[in-house]
Amino acid sequence: MQLYLKDETTHITGSLKHRLARSLFLYGLCNGWITEGTTVIEASSGSTAVSEAYFAAMLGLPFIAVMPASTSASKIRLIESQGGRCHFVTEASQVYAEAERLADETGGHYLDQFTNAERATDWRGNNNIAESIFQQMGSEAHPCPEWIVVGAGTGGTSATIGRYIRYRRHQTRLCVVDPENSAFFPSYAQGHAVAGASSRIEGIGRPRVEPSFLPDVVDRMVQVPDASSVAAAHHVSAVLGRRVGPSTGTNVWGAFALIAEMIADGRSGSVVTLIADSGDRYSDTYFSDEWLASAGLDPSASAATLVEFERSGVWP
Repeated sequence: MQLYLKDETTHITGSLKHRLARSLFLYGLCNGWITEGTTVIEASSGSTAVSEAYFAAMLGLPFIAVMPASTSASKIRLIESQGGRCHFVTEASQVYAEAERLADETGGHYLDQFTNAERATDWRGNNNIAESIFQQMGSEAHPCPEWIVVGAGTGGTSATIGRYIRYRRHQTRLCVVDPENSAFFPSYAQGHAVAGASSRIEGIGRPRVEPSFLPDVVDRMVQVPDASSVAAAHHVSAVLGRRVGPSTGTNVWGAFALIAEMIADGRSGSVVTLIADSGDRYSDTYFSDEWLASAGLDPSASAATLVEFERSGVWP
């Protein structure tokens, strides 16, 4: 039994979202929406905006990230370090409309990751995340994974992987892990849209089901408690000797549950998930005991579960 972590922090902007940003810019350029001097706008306070600011700077274009006023100073600094400008709104739910308003006001282009993620990425190839996974797994003992495990923020990554699996007729199944309070899991479970709340796990989970999320290409969804995501991020960081972000913790928690299920069934094989970004971006939040206490997150019980799983292979 093998667990593989595909490290997306090796991109120049340090996260999985580098792929999405590239695709969104190519989509806008090829559709004629982005031309010389176009102001490019996105509704994002996280890794997507960091990567998009990088590509805008590469093209010599102004970039504005629309985000809640509560966004952490460290995330603002990362976006600004790539040449982006941050524009703040009072409520998180206002980011979509405000991004559209700014695009109209400036004559610019709203990239709209939450709508365009699944359509901007060529799911058949072009070095997308799915093609990259299967190419890298080609020389491994179990080259066709039993499961690929990813979270959902826009839904674009799961849409790309799910489509590619079917396009190539692989036997691999896709599991999407979702933090508590997010709308994706209850909507998938109940078969219709359910309202959620803002996620405490940065990069994944949404208060609404975003247009890019395609439930029909997902084989299973698992809801992961936020404290478990944090515990798993700490656990993986200790094993690797380097910090990983909280969404990676969510991924690994879900992957461990699937591995335990396979062990219990007497099956062998491989499971693949992602290191989405570096935990160094979260030194003052998810890796701060004071911040965790203020957020009401206690990872100790989940940490004990991980220790027991590592010892016995048994999952509660």
